Amino acid sequence: MAKKVTTTTRKRKEKSMLVPGIIVLLLFLFVSFSYYAYQIVYTPNVDTKGEEVFVYIPTGADYKEALDSVEATGAIIDPLSLRFMARLMDYDELVKPGRYKIGHGWGNRQLIGVLRLGEQDPVNLTFNNIRQRKDLAAKLAASVEPDAAEIDSLLRDPDYLQTLGFDTTTVVSMFIPNTYQVYWTTSAKDLIDRMKKEYDKFWTAERKAKADKLGLTPQEVSTLASIVQAEQGKHADERPRIAGVYLNRLERGMLLQADPTVVFGVGDFTIRRVLNEHLRYDSPYNTYMYKGLPPGPINVPDISSIDAVLNPEKHEYIYFCAKDDFSSYHAFARTEAEHLANARRYRKALTERNIMR
Repeated sequence: MAKKVTTTTRKRKEKSMLVPGIIVLLLFLFVSFSYYAYQIVYTPNVDTKGEEVFVYIPTGADYKEALDSVEATGAIIDPLSLRFMARLMDYDELVKPGRYKIGHGWGNRQLIGVLRLGEQDPVNLTFNNIRQRKDLAAKLAASVEPDAAEIDSLLRDPDYLQTLGFDTTTVVSMFIPNTYQVYWTTSAKDLIDRMKKEYDKFWTAERKAKADKLGLTPQEVSTLASIVQAEQGKHADERPRIAGVYLNRLERGMLLQADPTVVFGVGDFTIRRVLNEHLRYDSPYNTYMYKGLPPGPINVPDISSIDAVLNPEKHEYIYFCAKDDFSSYHAFARTEAEHLANARRYRKALTERNIMR
């Protein structure tokens, strides 16, 4: 009987010693898990190394593709904990395309929170020094998700452009060079529609009244502005004087005889010296052959060029040519004799520098 009591007592003692051990183990596991959970949620997991880092998640990307894009930035310290947090936050059901800026020192929770809410960082869209429609499409595509081919296809669609009030030769005048904020995921159509709204805002009642006073439509103003800009791309202060020359010629029914339009018609933008062979090239843009303005702009004129046409210098000049000092300024003339003398000096300077084409 005594032996049985002793055995029972021993078992009770062993059990009483085991319970505290289990409790300690559970507490250890709880503390360990809590610490790890804290680490996953709050510990910084983004190291941008002092640089701006953007994540691009394409339209239609799934959960795996989205996280692959995030990790491809090279800024994630612990990818495994990021994916664990993404699952906890149901990111696999809430993937949104976009361009996201991620911050140095962000934790997983903050990063996934931004991605699943679709809090995109806007793009600053700028474009200038554009000659042709295809160049414009490529420039726009560099800042948004749609590619150049998709944008250009809309800029070549006569039915769509007609709804905007343009055609394939005038549509580039709808794009006013400036800085615009757009989202990377903006569709090609939404982007072009946005540019139409910006165009309408730019053409205020005051600007329209000035164009009307000149006997020009806004699109014709842009066409003339593109010629002015091509003639004077360096010194904006001379543009109102050049605009005045062309307006004088239009008023007198003279040919514009603008070399840049000839070059545009030929399509060889390496030409530095317009020769007789170029002047004989039959193109609706050859203003040595055809009176009036060409069918559309020969570049995307900037605001200073448009305003130069709307606010031209009043004078009697009807000729100008580049100065022989290659300062990028021009020599202006009222008579053909004065102009020919200026032109001879410039041609002589070109020959001396061995500029033959």
